[in-house]
Amino acid sequence: MSLDLSDVKRLSTLAQIELTEAESARTLDKLNGIFSLVEELRAVDTTSIAPLNHPIAAAQPALSLRLRDDVASQPNRRDDYQQVAPATQDGLYLVPKVIE
Repeated sequence: MSLDLSDVKRLSTLAQIELTEAESARTLDKLNGIFSLVEELRAVDTTSIAPLNHPIAAAQPALSLRLRDDVASQPNRRDDYQQVAPATQDGLYLVPKVIE
């Protein structure tokens, strides 16, 4: 995918940015460079590569992010908290409508 100068002008209008002709040309070159880089990345076959939880895990597994088990450490006190609420229903707080 590549852009042309009219695309850059349309994008600058949408972003409410004023660009001169020279700035538009430089921006066009930069955006097309980004798109060519994305196309190069898409060309790489990654079907056999397992996802990582952190990029450094590929190079240094000992330094990768260590995740703890997701265990509830506090008791469920929702009923206690909702006793003082003016109105609740099905475990949710009811509030007055403020937007019509």
